[in-house]
Amino acid sequence: MAPHSPQAPAPDMFRPRLDEQINLKHPLVRLAGLIDWEEIHRSFAGHFRSGRGRPALSPRLVAGLLYLQHAFDASDEAVVNTWVENPYWQFFTGEVYLQTELPIDPSSLTRWRKRIGEEGVETLLALTIEAARKAGMIGKTSVDRVIVDTTVMPKAIAHPTDSRLLERAREHMVKLADEGGLNLRQNYNRQAPRLATQVGRYAHAKQYKRMRKTLRTLRGRVGRVHREIGRKVHEFPEAMQDKAQDLLQRAGRILTQKTKDKNKLYALHAPEVECISKGKARTPYEFGVKVTVATTLKEGLVVGMRSMPGNPYDGHTLAETLEQVGILADARPKIAIVDKGYRGVDIDGVRILRSGQKRGLTRTLHAMIKRRSAIEPSIGHMKTDGRLGRNPLKGALGDALHAVMCGAGHNIRLLLKKLRLLCAQILAELEAWLAATADHAISKRPLAA
Repeated sequence: MAPHSPQAPAPDMFRPRLDEQINLKHPLVRLAGLIDWEEIHRSFAGHFRSGRGRPALSPRLVAGLLYLQHAFDASDEAVVNTWVENPYWQFFTGEVYLQTELPIDPSSLTRWRKRIGEEGVETLLALTIEAARKAGMIGKTSVDRVIVDTTVMPKAIAHPTDSRLLERAREHMVKLADEGGLNLRQNYNRQAPRLATQVGRYAHAKQYKRMRKTLRTLRGRVGRVHREIGRKVHEFPEAMQDKAQDLLQRAGRILTQKTKDKNKLYALHAPEVECISKGKARTPYEFGVKVTVATTLKEGLVVGMRSMPGNPYDGHTLAETLEQVGILADARPKIAIVDKGYRGVDIDGVRILRSGQKRGLTRTLHAMIKRRSAIEPSIGHMKTDGRLGRNPLKGALGDALHAVMCGAGHNIRLLLKKLRLLCAQILAELEAWLAATADHAISKRPLAA
């Protein structure tokens, strides 16, 4: 059933209102007045078609929790638990009276993310851009000049090694056989874990000949389990047939893949994970998905963010990124500043400035190129202060949703900082005015007789 229309609750004379207990100059309180919650309600309510059952949760509550989660780097459980303890978080999500119980079960956030999809989270990002305009953080022409770059959003997986992947595949196959009532001649529950551990010890000691021999033994044991289940797969119940076939297909990929192969499987539960090299000395390879980021030139506000599965060439992602910026910010960029990884790309109606470009530039355009590296701290803050450093959501849809919400969370942090500084500036000016008024009054006081 669709959510109730937003309306003020009935007054309660025995409970004080939240706005009577908190500081109304708090940045979260002021930010709540800048976000268009009506648009969120219209957008989210469209995902409910059934007229039966209990009304859905308030869209403002869910959207506010998603904003707070990515602004303060909290998990689903942490954001719900902190909401109970923080009255400012409750006011931000639309509560009128102080609440002492959990607003929702943490698993509800997972279902809401799937329900609203990528279009819903892009609406949340677009509303942060509109809130920045209302707060005076960006001007009318700020979106005309954007900086575009790509980064890697790592997936929440263990570092992939051959021994770990083989042992994990064997564990899942043995567990599936137990669930389906299939009797295996040998499951190697005692021998295989010891072999996987020994491979790591030999590698640490640089005894690579012994390591390769032990790895071949482990591969043979896993292969035996894989072949036996493949021969008996027809004995599984019909409800488990698809699951068994999918697991056997993934385990077969792990058994046959080589070091130099393409499209390797790096996680049994996350086949969408890719190995991406960005040329960093500290992290030569990262396992996740490529993400493209677009920020305004001067303010660093995120106006476009999207996951790019398949590890495409950076230049091939530029047109799609600028198209997203035009949709979310309601203004198509005129100048895009990029690095040298975008060579050989031209887009009609958009001037592309690349790092190292020197010919045909005015002093203003040269200064814009010099400022291209301003996007790097924004990406760094999204990875350390936000949740871009590790994506816990499942599948390619989870990659798309998480990337966009990381951009929205970064904008929320920038808005809170802007409102905090603005409040401090107003207080300083007020104190200066009061001091000047007091000095003027003292100077006008008549001298004592």
